[in-house]
Amino acid sequence: MAHLALAARPTYVRGSSLRSKALGLGLRHTLRPLLGLWGHLPFDVFPPNVVEHVAKLLPVHEGTMWRTVDLPTTTSEWLQAKGVDEISGGNDKAILYFHGGAFLTCGLNTHRRLVSRISYAAKQPVLNVGYRQMPYEPINESVADGVDAFAWLLDRGYRAEDITITGDSAGGYLAFSVARAVIDKGWGRPAGVVALSPLLDFDPTGKKAHRNADRCQLFPMHAVAKLTDVSLRMDTRRGITTERVDPVNMPLADMPPAMIHVGSREVLMADAELMANRLVSAGVPCELQVWEKQIHVFHAAASWVPEARLAIEEIGAFVRGLAEREVPSSAAAPVAAAVPTTDTAAATGL
Repeated sequence: MAHLALAARPTYVRGSSLRSKALGLGLRHTLRPLLGLWGHLPFDVFPPNVVEHVAKLLPVHEGTMWRTVDLPTTTSEWLQAKGVDEISGGNDKAILYFHGGAFLTCGLNTHRRLVSRISYAAKQPVLNVGYRQMPYEPINESVADGVDAFAWLLDRGYRAEDITITGDSAGGYLAFSVARAVIDKGWGRPAGVVALSPLLDFDPTGKKAHRNADRCQLFPMHAVAKLTDVSLRMDTRRGITTERVDPVNMPLADMPPAMIHVGSREVLMADAELMANRLVSAGVPCELQVWEKQIHVFHAAASWVPEARLAIEEIGAFVRGLAEREVPSSAAAPVAAAVPTTDTAAATGL
């Protein structure tokens, strides 16, 4: 099944329910053509993030509570699923989550349901980060917001080695990038990284050559390539002259254990395979799970798709299992002073 000669042996999770097939077929004939049209436009168009506002109406996992957190440059939220304690209640583990959306769309509202399910499965509270996005800010600023969010957790008493960084799609890019930044700052090594259908390489060459280049049910190849062009133009407009280092090209030997989920027909499987290969080659444990015929970030459809619920259970087991791993002494680096933040009160769960 592998496109590459993988150092990481993938786990192929078989099974594609009628509901998952219907969802994939629906996306192929609705959203995929719209993304294809966007990819062919000779100019950049950034429609308002309507989906984020509509998503306020979506329910979350029963019993979930959350409150607003003000970070230095953005608003995030602290979320706890039913029965999940935070550090004040004796639970010293936490998750840092980055939503997907190609760095252009989605936000806290669109991903609150998924985050609440992950919190419940992992039995850990989650800081769901509302990072800045294009076209207002370049990707470097998204990463900076992620680092601020990690500092917020440190400031609340969580240790780096007790924080798992998680994200889907573009959020997977941020999960690995923030883990790298945290280690480079000497704050310690996070417990692990979980990436769901991650975008990890802005160079489209590998994706164009992959067997999934024209099989993806959501993303046409030219739309993926246009996202690369948009991100580079954004950097140019902001005067960024240094080349951004994508996760697949980062130093990896000191990274924490990772889990990567991807659908078997996704165009982003090229990124998942490459990252898993490079992590394992660098001596970092990486569990690559390939889910048969599942769509991009199928986990978000857990209320309808049974494979999504199973995948979230896998994530929960992986995150809980990280606590049982031996932490190398190099991971317990001194923690730099965290950035103070102020919480605003708020919110109720459903």
